[in-house]
Amino acid sequence: MASGLLLNRGVLTLGIHCQRVCRNVSVSQVREYKRWMKSYTHLMAKKLKLEGPPAPKPRSLQPHWDFHAEVQAFSSRLQENFSLEALKRAFINPCYLQAEQERRRALGLDSETTALALKDNIQLSEKGGGFTKSFLSDWCRANFPRLRSEGVESVVAHLTSSPVVTYVARNLGIEDLTMSAECPVPDDVLHSTFMAVIGALEESSGAEQTGLFLRDFLSTQLIGKDLFDMWTVVNPMGLLVEELTQRNLPLPEPRLVRAAGASTVLPLYFVGLYSDKNLLAQGPGETLVAAEEEAARVALRKLYGYTENHRPFDFSPLQPHQQPLIQTVSSN
Repeated sequence: MASGLLLNRGVLTLGIHCQRVCRNVSVSQVREYKRWMKSYTHLMAKKLKLEGPPAPKPRSLQPHWDFHAEVQAFSSRLQENFSLEALKRAFINPCYLQAEQERRRALGLDSETTALALKDNIQLSEKGGGFTKSFLSDWCRANFPRLRSEGVESVVAHLTSSPVVTYVARNLGIEDLTMSAECPVPDDVLHSTFMAVIGALEESSGAEQTGLFLRDFLSTQLIGKDLFDMWTVVNPMGLLVEELTQRNLPLPEPRLVRAAGASTVLPLYFVGLYSDKNLLAQGPGETLVAAEEEAARVALRKLYGYTENHRPFDFSPLQPHQQPLIQTVSSN
């Protein structure tokens, strides 16, 4: 009994002593690189410089890829009611089918085995491209009713051009889902894939919902864009004279409003255009001719209603009782 008490007492004393010792011990964390890290990093940087960056790899060849789940997630992310079969077909390009068949033939497979039970997106792309042009034309005429037909065509051509469409498609994540023979996906293939997605949306949700999709993602690319950056006008003064003649207004008269540094290397002239003693517009230029052309462009922007301070575009959703403002060609 006595020995047990002494043993317990000794253990308790030892524990108290260890606690006192541990209180005085401080552990510091040391951050450092391993000795082999410097040579390894230098070797990998030298290898990257000699061989160049690795070739891009399609998302479909990377781990954890599920095409069905990715397509369904794409539809949910855009909050659009796509038909999954039509949307899957929109991402399959003819070049991918041809490359896949050639790859299977190279493996020694017969013609029946190499045949793919897949359809390309040619029809959807043509359908989506036609709908896009018709909708954007009607949308431009509705928002800029005084703009000439040449200007409407130039604006639509800009919105449906390859740089604008591919920029929108990449930001929507269409490039990762596109089945193409080349990686990265070429711009023309990505352009046709985006139009095929528009065609699939029209088949799934109708023309009205597809028009709202184009309005939200393509028409917004006009924000901050100048009219004459999209529409090349060689003779703005001649076009202004033609517009004023059609409106039965007096012809414009250019007058020098003010000038600065006329005898220096960098002169500046301001030319104003007057019609019936009313100032239409004024513009700057390094020469009188350049200032006159710029003033004519400013006057044309005012006539067409395409100015920097024009009324903002209406991107609000349609109410249930509200009729669509734009009747597309396909719905007529």
